[in-house]
Amino acid sequence: MAQKPPVAVKEVLQVCVVVKDVEQTTENYQRVVGIGPWKVFTVGPPTLSGTLRGKPEAYSMKIALARVGDIAWELIEPLEGPSIYREFLEQKGEGLHHIKFAVDDHDKSVAEFAGHGIGVLMGGAMESRGYSYMDTESVLGFILETTYLK
Repeated sequence: MAQKPPVAVKEVLQVCVVVKDVEQTTENYQRVVGIGPWKVFTVGPPTLSGTLRGKPEAYSMKIALARVGDIAWELIEPLEGPSIYREFLEQKGEGLHHIKFAVDDHDKSVAEFAGHGIGVLMGGAMESRGYSYMDTESVLGFILETTYLK
């Protein structure tokens, strides 16, 4: 059987850590490793729409973003509703959740992942940007996120 070609990823755009308390964690990052300033905001329906394992799901979260060189550092605190962020926090506690990569063609990349037996854990859109979290944890050790403009 022929081996499937790898999914072409271009560059790391973002690293995300799921946390219990965004405000406390941003203070810790600033104090210990000097990461900041942070932009902190809350998103949820109707600005945020999504699916969890293919089914529509309403959820909200608090997000903090800072730059570390060319990479966005993101902290997510799950608020309301079921999400892979909440599942991660409940099952593993705080920690590295996902890494976002740039791809040339989001739909093609999702199809290529499917060819490797990797599906979409959670997907959705926030304003003009869509995203897909690929179920790559068992093969890569983390969840891989791709993003696209709607």
